[in-house]
Amino acid sequence: MSKKAKKRVLLLIVVINILAVISIYTDFYGLGSRNVITVGAFTGSYWDVQNGNSYKILDRAIEKFNEKYPDVRVEYISGITKGNYSSWLYERLLEGNAPDVFFVFDKDFNSLSELGAMKDLSQIMEKDNDFDTDKFYSSAFSCGSYKDTQYALPYESAVNLMFVNKSILSKAGISMPSSDWTWEDFYNICSSITQDSNNDGINDTFGVCNYTWEDAMVSNGVELFGSDGSIVNLSSEGSAEALAFIERLNKLNDGYTVTSNDFDLGNAAFQPLMFSQYRAYKPYPLRVKKFSSFEWDCITMPKGPKGENTSYMYTLLMAMNNDTHNEKYAWELMKILTYDEEIQSLIFEYSEGASPLRNVTNSPDIINMLEKEESIKSSLLDYAMENATVTPSFGNYDSAVRMIDSAVNEILSGDFNISMSLIKKQRDINNYIHNGA
Repeated sequence: MSKKAKKRVLLLIVVINILAVISIYTDFYGLGSRNVITVGAFTGSYWDVQNGNSYKILDRAIEKFNEKYPDVRVEYISGITKGNYSSWLYERLLEGNAPDVFFVFDKDFNSLSELGAMKDLSQIMEKDNDFDTDKFYSSAFSCGSYKDTQYALPYESAVNLMFVNKSILSKAGISMPSSDWTWEDFYNICSSITQDSNNDGINDTFGVCNYTWEDAMVSNGVELFGSDGSIVNLSSEGSAEALAFIERLNKLNDGYTVTSNDFDLGNAAFQPLMFSQYRAYKPYPLRVKKFSSFEWDCITMPKGPKGENTSYMYTLLMAMNNDTHNEKYAWELMKILTYDEEIQSLIFEYSEGASPLRNVTNSPDIINMLEKEESIKSSLLDYAMENATVTPSFGNYDSAVRMIDSAVNEILSGDFNISMSLIKKQRDINNYIHNGA
């Protein structure tokens, strides 16, 4: 081989090596035609019920994404359990190799916002003419907002509803409550149901279990916190009414603590539970496995004198890594997962929550499926989603709620004047929030 030919071969080898390095570099950093988008996902149900379809929706969304962007590869690690997912995500964020797009649990949202882990979506949404925030239920959309900044989009939601043991009511000659029932309706039914049915001197049927002070306050129009979480509004008339109502309900049980087990055994008339749990256990055969001895249904929560038939909403969110190198494709994938109606409709097939998109939750196909297969009134779900309350977004929300819970339990367990006690507890909690003591 001549020297000239050898030089050409050597030059060709150098060029090939350079191209290989460039290819590896661009593939790793998500540049060029072989982009890679990574997704943070978990296995199992977000709602803690049986679910063997963990990745069905995500896989279909990836297929749809690749129909539009065939040169972009989407990857995720399978097998991360829900219980391990939060710690896994925080570790990746600390290491600087978190996925481009990731699911966000509602309990983690405030902390991730404080850490600056999620990209501000405001400008991205404004520039996208094919994206309309009004298509979401406003309560679900607001779950992704922190201090007036939108950091995440709602992927799947569930609201609290009241489970009703229809068999107990029927045996007592009591009709199912209407959708606009009140605290007094609720109390009167609980009072009628609570009794010693076998005459052994001990009550064995009860009105309600697990109805909390939070349930009462939200249904009486109480806003516990200022918009930025800087003050606790615990001493309002509505708060005092809510605790007085809880006290009345508790007195019906003569010191006995009614639990979920009582409801499961068919010995309690009411229990607040999430919509996702109703969907999981209503169809056969889980219906027989969970509640075999009675028929049940779900309705709105009862309203207080100052409130409406509202309850809390819980939402699984999707966010974009603030450090992503692929903002365009990350946004397109997020849109498919949260905004595409075909993908969102799969939530009703492969999961237990509800779609945060109005058009999906109220579509004829979904209404027909819910009413025929699961006996869920579409009007109930739409009302509950439209009027749901979301927990405030501020950094020390969890600790503030724990303090309120402790204060409320102390008040209810003693012989205190509720209004005066709430004023004192409000002062103590606000002092702690502002001064740390």
